[in-house]
Amino acid sequence: MMAIHYEIRFSNHPDDAQQYDTERLRKEFLVDRLMVPGEINMVYSMNDRFIVGGAVPTDELELTSIDPLKAEHFCDRRELGIINVGGDATIRVDGKDYQLGYKDALYVGAGSKEIRMISRIADQPAHLYFNSAPAHRSYPCKIVTQDDAEVVELGALEKSNARKINKLLVNSLVDTCQLQMGMTELQTGSVWNTMPPHLHSRRMETYFYFEVPDEQAICHFMGDPGETRHIWLQNEQAVISPPWSIHAAAGTSNYIFIWGMAGENLDYGDMNIFQAAQLR
Repeated sequence: MMAIHYEIRFSNHPDDAQQYDTERLRKEFLVDRLMVPGEINMVYSMNDRFIVGGAVPTDELELTSIDPLKAEHFCDRRELGIINVGGDATIRVDGKDYQLGYKDALYVGAGSKEIRMISRIADQPAHLYFNSAPAHRSYPCKIVTQDDAEVVELGALEKSNARKINKLLVNSLVDTCQLQMGMTELQTGSVWNTMPPHLHSRRMETYFYFEVPDEQAICHFMGDPGETRHIWLQNEQAVISPPWSIHAAAGTSNYIFIWGMAGENLDYGDMNIFQAAQLR
């Protein structure tokens, strides 16, 4: 059986998405099969040609090219960001080993050829979440740990949105072409992320939710701010947010999510914010 599986998701017009029922919304925007032992799974989105994926190396896994890339190697014309949300991992890029602990990130530059993923303890496998975007030039591979992150604290407990934003693969820390990734952790007692919500018409984004306790769930809000929709997610699932869509969520407990973006610029603050009273 092949260790790599992928699917293609096409772009959606916001007017069309307003007509989607629950099943269609989930089919188009939910990524619900990422972390499968012994496999690499990914979705290739036509929004900015962005790839969202997950790998659980019970044995060594190699990230090879897939047909939509029309390339010999996965990173021939792409950059790659990996964040580990499981056991300790070794990522081997062209023979050089990079050690990733829990919540550590690795940037892999365009032109890298052999990318291998290894769990350092077999019965405690790594869960490797990754994003990839087209790249016009090659930058060096670089590890960014939690200690290296740029940390911003936002929100307040009285508004149920106290959270810590860990900027990991951002242009102030790592040279990238267009990919940006980071991690937002909610404080105990807070359930809302990215509140007030926003959209950025010059970039698309994906959210990957983890450390969602058993029997708990996340309600992710999306769509035009005047015509919102929602998708329910569970642990280690992701959602695709097109450039025209707001993104925010509330959980039945606190949780962590990884955000990844690609598009026109690297300006983290380039967003259109909507206050809660504006939403419909």
